[in-house]
Amino acid sequence: MRPRFDTAAAWARTRDALPPVAQITVTAVASFAFAHYVIGHQSPLIAAIVVISALGFVRDARPVRVLETVLGMTLGIALAELLLLGFGVGLVQYAFALALTMLVARFLLPNPAFAVAAAVQCSLVMLSPLPAGGPFTRTVDALVGGAFALLATVLIPRDPGKAATRAGLRILAEHDGILADLSAALAEGSAKRADSALARARATQPLTDAWSNAVESGVAIARLSPFLRRRRFDLARQASMQAAIELCTRSLRVVARRAAYVARDGAPRPAVADLLARVRVSVELISESLTDVSLQPVARQSLIEVARHLDPAGMAPDGDFADRNLVQAMRPYIVDALAATGMNADEARDLLPRA
Repeated sequence: MRPRFDTAAAWARTRDALPPVAQITVTAVASFAFAHYVIGHQSPLIAAIVVISALGFVRDARPVRVLETVLGMTLGIALAELLLLGFGVGLVQYAFALALTMLVARFLLPNPAFAVAAAVQCSLVMLSPLPAGGPFTRTVDALVGGAFALLATVLIPRDPGKAATRAGLRILAEHDGILADLSAALAEGSAKRADSALARARATQPLTDAWSNAVESGVAIARLSPFLRRRRFDLARQASMQAAIELCTRSLRVVARRAAYVARDGAPRPAVADLLARVRVSVELISESLTDVSLQPVARQSLIEVARHLDPAGMAPDGDFADRNLVQAMRPYIVDALAATGMNADEARDLLPRA
């Protein structure tokens, strides 16, 4: 059965692509025009290619990442042009140039993408005719493209705040979904549903990494760009929230594992199910505070009320060790969630009943 085309997702991708498309298009055309009309190169294709490859569609558009790609591509081009000048064209020369380029790139930087960028550009130079203008013309074009790509990250920046916010909303929405599934599983005594929630919790790492990369990229870009000063406070707040939610995500996996374990007996646990439902409300408020900072104190107060009732013995007076362990696992989650609202972690721990 063929998968159905998701029109909504396609439009969302297209909408999200508008800023990088504009940035790449303007910069690629500008670099090509500079190399052609100012420097006088007949067909400076490399200048545009370096821009497109360096900026790309990846979320991590930090200047240092752009610089790494530019250096990798320039290294591949320069080495290939040097070897072409010394040994000429041929499959043996190409094989030697490609292997040497990749080895040098791996020696210089651990990032595999750096070596791949160098290898691609080496291949492009070694397997295409020498352009008018003589040796090292393409190296100059690569430097032009790289300079324009770096300038674009400062002068035509994408909005890093929006990208970071979207990434944060995705991981918090996943928390909401997992908590909803766990609450329903414990209310019904459904081991199958609890196992499904555990599988979701184990698959959250890419979402956590995406938010971390988006925030780090945004902070780096906003630090350099004069047009993004207003975003610095929000990105700094998101960086603090992201670190706390990453810890929450790890705790959520522990909660899901323990919930899946206790749900095996098929017995409903309405008290713990209600607790998870209340935590879910607090997580929704944290999510809303990403776009409305005035809701951060509301989310904090909601979590404080939950924290004060997190007594394993009180929540599961008739339960066994596993039941109390499940409630115990919620305590680190709540502490880190409170940290995401701006509360000091030690203050958050002091709110918890003595276990």
